[in-house]
Amino acid sequence: MRLVLYQPDIPQNAGALLRLAACLGVAVDIVEPCGFIFDDRRLRRAGMDYLGAVELARHAGWEAYSAIRHGSRLVLLTTQAATSYADFAFRADDRLLLGRESAGVPAELHAAADARLKVPMRPGMRSLNVALAAAIVLGEALRQTGGLPAAAA
Repeated sequence: MRLVLYQPDIPQNAGALLRLAACLGVAVDIVEPCGFIFDDRRLRRAGMDYLGAVELARHAGWEAYSAIRHGSRLVLLTTQAATSYADFAFRADDRLLLGRESAGVPAELHAAADARLKVPMRPGMRSLNVALAAAIVLGEALRQTGGLPAAAA
């Protein structure tokens, strides 16, 4: 299981996602360009001292990332999906794709996704923060695949 951040543009969210990944033992791919300097203090503040514990790969663009994907399913989290994450059968090698906070992902990435999932919300609500949506879906994906870290004794 991996998180794929497509051109993240809010450093605090990227930092929170990196911290989430470090705590849950999930690798992260960042598809650049980022909308901030990667060493941004806001990213470091949100990620705290967890940033050194995350397996992180940065890719120069979508083509560079696509070249290393090796057939794993690409699962896009989007408000435009018809399927709820709760109704989806995850696999351990899935790549959860998160779009830019300001614009999501372009149409060609929607088309390239093997599955598109949403977090159900009350009527009239537009969207969750990308880090919160990722935490909800990643937790369920790891639960289904047996990938949650063992509880400390």
